[in-house]
Amino acid sequence: MTQAADAPFLVAFNLTRRCNLACAHCYLDAGVRRDDDPAELTTAEIAEVLDGIAALGGETMIVLTGGEPLLRPDLDAIVRHAAGLGLMVVIGTNGTLLDSRRVAALRGAGIAGVGISLDSLDPDHHDRFRGHPGAWTKTMAAIDACRRGGLAFQIHFSVTERNAGEFEAMVDFARSVEALVLNVFFLICTGRGVRFTDISAATYDDVLRRVTRAAHDEKGLLVRAKCAPHFKRMAAELDPAWPITSAHGYEAGGCLAGTHYCRVSPGGQVTACPYIEVPVGSVRTTPFAEIWRQAPMFRRLRAPQLKGRCGTCEYRKICGGCRARSLARGGTLMGEDFLCNYQPRGGAVIEPLRNAGGEIVWSAEAEQRLAQVPPFLRRMVRSRVEAEARRHGRDTVAADDMRASSERRLAGAGSPLRTGRFPGRWGGNG
Repeated sequence: MTQAADAPFLVAFNLTRRCNLACAHCYLDAGVRRDDDPAELTTAEIAEVLDGIAALGGETMIVLTGGEPLLRPDLDAIVRHAAGLGLMVVIGTNGTLLDSRRVAALRGAGIAGVGISLDSLDPDHHDRFRGHPGAWTKTMAAIDACRRGGLAFQIHFSVTERNAGEFEAMVDFARSVEALVLNVFFLICTGRGVRFTDISAATYDDVLRRVTRAAHDEKGLLVRAKCAPHFKRMAAELDPAWPITSAHGYEAGGCLAGTHYCRVSPGGQVTACPYIEVPVGSVRTTPFAEIWRQAPMFRRLRAPQLKGRCGTCEYRKICGGCRARSLARGGTLMGEDFLCNYQPRGGAVIEPLRNAGGEIVWSAEAEQRLAQVPPFLRRMVRSRVEAEARRHGRDTVAADDMRASSERRLAGAGSPLRTGRFPGRWGGNG
């Protein structure tokens, strides 16, 4: 049965191919350009697309990325328009152009937060990976600027064979600088990533299990896997009652391509995700809502007929494998995900926990507490609290439930930053 498609959870806008770095893994194959590309969507065109997304309703998050989005001179205007529509808007950046002045301007425009890419705690390794000497120091200065300016931020860590051993240190670092989230990305073989997909299935499995354990156990920091839907299987194996297995959104680690997520390219092409490069339409010729609801590829993804191991796997409803990897490596959208080493055991199909139980009613006080959560984390918090209520046989959420959830999450979560665990050396100005 095809899933409803009223509003996406997440829409990523690749605003530009311009970039001041030359990252080895860039899916967009972005590069250094001095001039704007006349083929890029204009400010007015982007505003029109945002209007169409807002008209669908829901709590859609808008991710403005690139290339390097801070190179768009109209970035503040785009943020202001999206925020004015009631959309949650965040920016994905390499951080090298993000200083205190830009932080203040973005906050004034209504940004909800930023994701800052950091691929190693070794400056030389990060700079080589990003293709520019001095990038690490500027990225650290950006983290400091966000902290000083009160702008919520996430750390984005892309895993390779060379830095896989740094994961636990990166968790400590993200906690120490008071990031809200550590997003762990697993590369897809597209763009320049075709030449830089060096992670083995064994390393992938090992790191993802460590990510899953950290996501389950970590206090005060959200740890999430990206482009690794097998995270959902590992979560269910680790703790079948863990609310993450019921969450369905950007926060939950599963694949959303074409079902709850899509990407708009710099030139207006819409794809199921940044790593599925086949366009399904253009916002320059077709309204976004029509593409989102009617694109044949999106309809296929909402009612998948999976092949190979993915098609026989008992976890296919909560995982389903990465469709981008299947398409990039095997040329078929519905094939098996080659990086998964799980062998299906022929058991009954495991249903997502979200299918169990009826609607949960929130009290006004609980909704007020939820409104205080950073916008791009609210869906995950809502899912976690509702799952906890169902587990205790209740169909309502009260303010005390929100308070108890927060206390459980933060129990024992002393900040290493406050205790001086990572003095000085991590930040450019800290």
